[in-house]
Amino acid sequence: MDDDARHEPLRGIKRLSLGALSGLLAGYAAIAVAELVSAAVRPESGPVIAVGGAAIDRTPPAVKDWAIRQFGTNDKLVLQLGILAVLTALALVLGMLATRWRLVGSLGVLAFGVVGALAATGRPDSSGVSDALPSVVGAVAGACLLYWLVGRLGRTGRAAHGPRTTNTGGTGVVEGDARADGGATSAHPEDGLGDSGWDRRGFILAATAAAAASTGAGLAGRALNGSQGQSAVASRKDVVLPAPSSKAAPVPKGAALRIKDISPFMTPNGDFYRVDTALVVPKVDATSWRLRIHGKGVARERTLSFDDLLKMPLIERNITLTCVSNEVGGPYVGNARWIGVRLADLLRECGVQPPSKGGPADQLVARSVDGMTIGSPVDDVMDGRDAMLAVGMNGQPLPFEHGFPVRMLVPGLYGYVSACKWIQDIELTTFDAYDPYWVKRDWAQRAPIKTQSRIDTPKPFARPKSGAVMVGGVAWAQHRGIDKVEVRVDDGPWEEARLAAEDTRDTWRQWSYAWDAPKGGHTLTVRATDRTGETQTEKRAPTIPDGASGWHSVVVTVD
Repeated sequence: MDDDARHEPLRGIKRLSLGALSGLLAGYAAIAVAELVSAAVRPESGPVIAVGGAAIDRTPPAVKDWAIRQFGTNDKLVLQLGILAVLTALALVLGMLATRWRLVGSLGVLAFGVVGALAATGRPDSSGVSDALPSVVGAVAGACLLYWLVGRLGRTGRAAHGPRTTNTGGTGVVEGDARADGGATSAHPEDGLGDSGWDRRGFILAATAAAAASTGAGLAGRALNGSQGQSAVASRKDVVLPAPSSKAAPVPKGAALRIKDISPFMTPNGDFYRVDTALVVPKVDATSWRLRIHGKGVARERTLSFDDLLKMPLIERNITLTCVSNEVGGPYVGNARWIGVRLADLLRECGVQPPSKGGPADQLVARSVDGMTIGSPVDDVMDGRDAMLAVGMNGQPLPFEHGFPVRMLVPGLYGYVSACKWIQDIELTTFDAYDPYWVKRDWAQRAPIKTQSRIDTPKPFARPKSGAVMVGGVAWAQHRGIDKVEVRVDDGPWEEARLAAEDTRDTWRQWSYAWDAPKGGHTLTVRATDRTGETQTEKRAPTIPDGASGWHSVVVTVD
């Protein structure tokens, strides 16, 4: 191939397209290199995770609630895909910009590295300046690659060439200038711009090498980051849960109804809801885990290891947990058998007294390894309910998604004021002195779980056959217990449903209602009454600031 064929003119849409490709490769390289560097710092310092975490921190509660309603437990995946989509679009734009202003395009890549660095160092769980390294190093790599690749496309414009002098038998002729005869000798008369040409083969080789190197860096980073969790996985496999000194009573016969499509009384670990802000599930090594207890009214500050907890008397209890983001009739509620250390006993060993008995602290702030802070009323934690630091769930060590090695839970309180996962610190303080993560975002300081009920079967818009139709579901009012469930068909009278046997007042109750269903469209509505005599309100309220309320209804068509 001759030189003219190799260095052909490049302009217009083709040049912009190759610039966009260069930007895409530069963005890919930046993220891949950042992934590799994050393995030397910590996985959470990568730019996508850092920016995603910062986005979650700054998302208005109403938007967060909308995302959970729309995407459920896939909300974090959707967020990360959205971030990658935005970065892809920006990379394409910067690449096209660089074909005209190469330095400006490269500086744009660096600017987004600065954004990632600020996001990483601004997170609650930040380790400091070192968390900025992945974003900075990745951005530098991407900016240099973009500058290099666009440089191989050649230069456009008169300035790219300048005037050229050709020797024509001793007479100097300057090319590229307008002559007196009006002839423009530009290489491309149609746009009036010159072009130094581009090295097609060289660009393809450079782009291929860049893509391959970036892929290698990304895969290496992913592998190294994954290996960092291997010790945590091994430590979980080595856990043998001791027999509890206080076992849960057997589930009463009749607590689990044999009705098709009703929620099982005990929720399997794999089906238990997960709602948190962690884009990367923390993998904590149980052998190095520590819990510090300190603060106001703590006479004897303590730091405990996982083995210390396992040596203490353990309790085993069935407890239903509910997320405050659960809409009326929503799925974010589940029942499991937990094993752990009674939290009130541990606090008393540290000399803590609840405010009702003269203690100076009315708020217990639990801190997670991912920076989450959750505040619980000390009186509720120490009033005799089975608040615990849980180490086991349904007979197994806690799954990583649910807080291994240790999580906190308090029956009767929504998760955002009680259920700190991956806990590492407990501070006794006051509500006046400190606002935890969600309170800063306009959620209530105190949030007892509201009495609620749900229809599990028939499903919305189901088409059952006329005649006998079994209606069933669950109702909950943790730490108060369910006393009655009623069902209404259309605008008819309330009819009392049959309640399953109660396990404890801290667990949900299944219920059923035998309906003689006539043909046509119908609306089924349910409501529950708790042991205090309070019937759940018909008034609809959103999840913000302290949990949703209202009656759950489903519309069906009977054939």
